[in-house]
Amino acid sequence: MITRLQISAQQSDKGTGRPAFRIPGLRFPGGAPVLALAAILMAAGCATTPPNAGMIVWEAGPEFVRLDTDPSGTRYSHPVHLTAAEVATLLRGVRSGEHRNVIHRLFTGEAKKYRTFQDDDIAHLAEPLAMALAKAAPTERVYFHLSEPNPQGGEISTAGWIAVREPVLILQLSEARDLHAPGSDISKYVRSLPDIPIPPTPFEATFEPEEFLLRQDSLGSWFAPDQLEELRILYRRVLTDVPQYRLPGQNESHSGR
Repeated sequence: MITRLQISAQQSDKGTGRPAFRIPGLRFPGGAPVLALAAILMAAGCATTPPNAGMIVWEAGPEFVRLDTDPSGTRYSHPVHLTAAEVATLLRGVRSGEHRNVIHRLFTGEAKKYRTFQDDDIAHLAEPLAMALAKAAPTERVYFHLSEPNPQGGEISTAGWIAVREPVLILQLSEARDLHAPGSDISKYVRSLPDIPIPPTPFEATFEPEEFLLRQDSLGSWFAPDQLEELRILYRRVLTDVPQYRLPGQNESHSGR
């Protein structure tokens, strides 16, 4: 690991008269500090700690729910006991849509946002998420990955993490109905650089009704194209004030706690 930089202005490169840029164990000629800085940034990006994958709680083909140890060391209010219908009610309020910058919005307006979790998604996911939250330790969060066939070929995927720190439910989305082409996804690669994939279309996320959304943040890394949208939801208020989602086979429409 690089811990220190040494720039010597007194000792110059032979024949150039420019100062040498030094890193312990490496030597860059004058005029190459930018290359050295790039190497440092790349090393920092590669040193990012990946999520610590844990126990699979539910799995059906490419779809699954598992417990992950949070690499940030955050402690949550787990275990948390929610019914499948309560989890479904919370998922129903999540919306996502295309990200548009200021210039784009001036010409086309705000992008329309749609339900991130469709009825079929909720039917698959509500019970496993409720089970996972009840099993999670204070140092764990719940990861989920949904996949459905795209009528034009390939798949549509939604993925992220969910956790609770009272009185807030934290939902992080890394994918929101992202389209994946079938087979070798040539369309997602830069033509001139075939080994570099084009990142997914940027998206925005929110929760409705917005009065229950405490905060929304974009947590994407400087060193990677991956997107991470975080919603902090006052979930107890949602479960009290919003009519409960009716899962298939559920007889009553409970209005909350």
